[in-house]
Parts: sequence; C-alpha cells; structure tokens
Amino acid sequence: MITEVAAALIQDSAGRYLITQRREGTHLAGVWEFPGGKRHPGETLEACLRRELGEELGGSFTVGEKVETVRWEYPETTVVIHFFRCRLVAGQAEPLESQALAWVAPEQLA
Repeated sequence: MITEVAAALIQDSAGRYLITQRREGTHLAGVWEFPGGKRHPGETLEACLRRELGEELGGSFTVGEKVETVRWEYPETTVVIHFFRCRLVAGQAEPLESQALAWVAPEQLA
C-alpha cells in the first residue's frame, strides 16, 4: 500500500519556515512537521495541499512548484511525501485543529 502526502514549504519575509506540531492522541504525537496531509482518491496533490492548509491553518495559500519527493518504506506501508513551495497570500496562519505552530529559521530544522 502506498500513502501519498503533500507538504507545504511556507516561508515568511524573514526566511523562516512554518511548521506545525502533531496533536496529542495522534500517530507521532508531539512531532514537528511541515503542514499538509494525505491525498484523497481522485485528488491532485495541489488540491490536497490547498484543502489541508485550509483545514489546518485557514488563510489563503498559493501552491507553487514541487521541489522534492521523499519515499519512506515501512514494513506495512510506503509513504511518499511531495514537498511544494507555498505562499500565504491572504489572512493569517492559525492553528485551527488545535495543533501548535511556529516559524523557525532554516538552521533550526533538523
């Protein structure tokens, strides 16, 4: 089984990236990650990312170029994460699903 995920690389004017923290009670709770989520059947990766950003963060985002694809192999599944450059064009990013969010400098990403 392959799970496809779209993730957003969103930078502010200072060059910091927006990351979100997984909620308690979820898989990998407490882990920080780029916002995004799983693609629904029949959905393009770009549409998936617009939907996920709206659900998680509000605001209005543009989805730009795909910059990287990473494949993770697990015994029970394969996860393919597609990273896109995105921009917040209206409104403000807010944690709508009760997750924490932070803007971090590139050197803080591990």
